[in-house]
Amino acid sequence: MADNSSTDPAPNPVARSSRPVSEALLNDKWDHAISSLLIRSSLGLSFGVVFSVLLFKRRAWPAWVGLGFGAGRAWEEADGR
Repeated sequence: MADNSSTDPAPNPVARSSRPVSEALLNDKWDHAISSLLIRSSLGLSFGVVFSVLLFKRRAWPAWVGLGFGAGRAWEEADGR
């Protein structure tokens, strides 16, 4: 029973396809922009629904306005980043 671990050559490292740094940054920006859009739009929609029920006799326009404000805020945040 000889100790072969010292005589075996090290296995070759697995070649990874690394992405360029600019592509990784762009992916991070898109991920943040899309998640921000979903979160802010849903918050704006929910505030619009609440105001619609409480103040505007269940009309639809406050919900759409809230959705638009949320999407606009997410757009501006992504544009400034």
